[in-house]
Amino acid sequence: MKGKSKWTVTIAASLLLFWLYILIFGFSGQDGEESGNLSLTISEKCVEVINSLAGNPWSGQRMESIALYFEHPLRKLAHFTEYACMGILVYVLWSPWIKKGKGLTALTVAWVFVSAALDEIHQFFVPGRYCSFWDVLLDTWGGFCGVLLCLLLLKVRRYLRRLFPREKKPSGKNPSL
Repeated sequence: MKGKSKWTVTIAASLLLFWLYILIFGFSGQDGEESGNLSLTISEKCVEVINSLAGNPWSGQRMESIALYFEHPLRKLAHFTEYACMGILVYVLWSPWIKKGKGLTALTVAWVFVSAALDEIHQFFVPGRYCSFWDVLLDTWGGFCGVLLCLLLLKVRRYLRRLFPREKKPSGKNPSL
């Protein structure tokens, strides 16, 4: 990657990562009741959409029980997704500067692990919230899956480049002279 594009990628990934940290630590700063209400509201909206797509076969009570049932898994899916995004952004942030391979993957997963641990420690001090090592592991797994997605996309890109090689630009010199 050339110098200017290295810096463009680095700055863009850094800004997106900064905003992701604000989002994650903002959610972690919510007290237990506020956080639970947000998760339940999102779960209820998801159930409403599914019910609507299914032709509205469920009663209000049935929808409420489904929303309550899926609130916890939805919360965990949100954790996983946030940290998968972090894994992608950290990988993209460092990939122009560090040779791709196990070292970059290890750095990214370690970064995500430390971020997840700090997030959980932060939650320990928020009323109605708790610190969970299982959440740290889930978040780290999300970050690792984000890295795997990056690696998969790089493989697909290399494969497509082999299938469809770029044409070389003419040098501008007259070959007949």
